[in-house]
Amino acid sequence: MSTPETPAVSDDINAYVANRIGFIELERPKALNALSTSMIRAMHAALERWREDPDVLAVVVRSPHARAFCAGGDVRFLYESWQSGDKAAIDTFFIDEYRLDHAIFTYPKPYIALTHGVVMGGGMGISQGAHRTGGVRIVTGSTRMAMPETRIGLFPDVGVSWFLARTPGAIGRYLAVTGTTLHAADALYAGLADAYLDDDAVPSLLATLRSEVFELGADVVNCVLRECDAHSESPAPEKSTLAASRERIDRHFAKRDVGQILASLEAETDGEDREWAEQAIGLLRERSPLSMAVSLEVVTRAEGTMSDCLRRDLDLTRSSFGQGDVLEGVRAALVDKDNRPRWRTARIEDVTPEMVARMFESPWSAVEHPLSDLIG
Repeated sequence: MSTPETPAVSDDINAYVANRIGFIELERPKALNALSTSMIRAMHAALERWREDPDVLAVVVRSPHARAFCAGGDVRFLYESWQSGDKAAIDTFFIDEYRLDHAIFTYPKPYIALTHGVVMGGGMGISQGAHRTGGVRIVTGSTRMAMPETRIGLFPDVGVSWFLARTPGAIGRYLAVTGTTLHAADALYAGLADAYLDDDAVPSLLATLRSEVFELGADVVNCVLRECDAHSESPAPEKSTLAASRERIDRHFAKRDVGQILASLEAETDGEDREWAEQAIGLLRERSPLSMAVSLEVVTRAEGTMSDCLRRDLDLTRSSFGQGDVLEGVRAALVDKDNRPRWRTARIEDVTPEMVARMFESPWSAVEHPLSDLIG
């Protein structure tokens, strides 16, 4: 696997080893730890240093700042890069980010994500892969988790479609299209988190991780899980808002496309189900019709490998900027802040299969693809 090119140092990342654990701390609080290219490279470089180091048993990624674990990628930077004509900077950002996400997903040592506060977009990319490493994804009472990309004309990228496609029923399709925010119990119910820890128990966990004697990476993971059990009472996933909506989600969001989902919701007539459907319709009417259709298709296609998902994601970043809605979405939400996006296709009903298929066309041949070497 290719390693990140220089620079691999960032003032916004603190990476160090303590008690045979590699700690990566996100230090960009004013931007809610939104990832920059330098942050991504610094994280990847740390993981590569520790990959074969026998004195590093496991990795812990966290934020010392209360408001956010990571709010995603720096989309304002991407918007400004496009506007200035620096399209290479956009490609570089996404290529480096997706390489980092793949490195986490395939990491040979337990990777432990201690998430709290805002966990969105790229924050999901640097945390979800923990589940595949023998590590663990921790959520807290303050965790607010989402892939809200359809709000700004994007799609759930960073390989998260792989995880969304493996959630129960139609939950992944629902989350991809609506960008609904999940609390801790919702994340546990959806299988997007593994354990719960009270926010005020995090300092105790960190103190234990820095003092207990460990011989194996699994010992570090067991310590984390033990501390979760000892110091926190996990919210019941089966009593979550997501669980309460599961039957409705499956009934409507299992439909083939967004147009059929909308029609199904609009046909709902029964009491509380109708009220829920109206709220869902309101969300759909606010989002980019094209990006919702793309997002649904991304989850549908995500049954293969993570590397396939990330290559597809990179293709879609090109089309999303070139012929999609992301520039208008970022303008309306983050630049002018008028919250009045003018989507290229205004109505859900006007998005055609051909329009969606064009978005998935790769600008690279298979051998020339920047992520062609990723495996697994």
